Amino acid sequence: MSELGKIDRSFFERHVATNLGADRDDVALGPTHGVDFGVLDIDGRALVTATDPVSILPPLGLERAARFAIDLVLADVAVSAVAPSHLSICFTLPEAMTDDQFATVWETIHEECVDLGVSVVTGHTARYSDPSYPWVGAATAMGVGDHEAIVRPDGARSGDRLLLTTGPAVESVGLLSTLYGDQLDLPDAVVADAQDRLAEVHCVRDALTVAAAGPVQAMHDVTEGGLAGALNEMAEGANRRTEGTALQFEIDRAAVPMRPGVAEVCEALEIDPWAATSCGALVIAVEPSGVDDVVEALEARNTVVAEIGSVRPASSDESRVVVDGDPLPHPSVDPSWAAYAALAGE
Repeated sequence: MSELGKIDRSFFERHVATNLGADRDDVALGPTHGVDFGVLDIDGRALVTATDPVSILPPLGLERAARFAIDLVLADVAVSAVAPSHLSICFTLPEAMTDDQFATVWETIHEECVDLGVSVVTGHTARYSDPSYPWVGAATAMGVGDHEAIVRPDGARSGDRLLLTTGPAVESVGLLSTLYGDQLDLPDAVVADAQDRLAEVHCVRDALTVAAAGPVQAMHDVTEGGLAGALNEMAEGANRRTEGTALQFEIDRAAVPMRPGVAEVCEALEIDPWAATSCGALVIAVEPSGVDDVVEALEARNTVVAEIGSVRPASSDESRVVVDGDPLPHPSVDPSWAAYAALAGE
């Protein structure tokens, strides 16, 4: 387990997966490493649910920070291809947060939920003496749909083509350049480009657009561990679900989109952009017949999307993910955590 960030697979399997409470027949999909949602069976219908921390960064501006926070929560349901419809949210507010500041956060969350058709069904809100920004609570998103319609991140099959929206490190670069742009030894125009990336960190609508365009076999948002982590989690998951045939993700590095300002900020902060978190980006495994439809649907939303590789059979001793023929390991730690600590003077 790394000192910062999500637990790794070995910790999960050793300490979490073996201790999951009561064994119930209505749990259609329980906690699975690399899968960010669970599924309940309710009288034949699927209830998709996912839980995440709520992070508010006041320097972003409270409205933008609140929208960013709620999108992260709702995204883990949206990537299942089931639209999020209900929300349970808990706020453990720091003493420094005023009533007016919380009202701005809450009204922004309300407006985003209205636009997405999400209803808040329960929650908890209180101030305490110990909490501090940015971690101010947690939330559970839910969506109801058909079991057959669910898209899992571990559903890729041989022959699928791999698409990527937005690109690597967009979230990390957008946040760090906005919070600490004055500390970056870069031209103002480059910093401004990097700060503009924050407009691209929302993927709920993209995920639902992809699901409607289909046929999609797997979808995963690019969070901690970045693109390298997401690709490895998808490939490892697909191999766990495939009986008899090992699979390999083959990636073309030159095809991966790199948004303006990303490469320069990552170089300045000595961050590997492929290992840094990039909320808002999606890796999608699509049947060949559906690639054009998915690309056209995303481009109609002005979302950057590129075909970056494919899934093929592999011998059991080959790496699960290769880039231009070379193995791509899962990052041991997301480098954006250390960069954030260094810039913040922690």
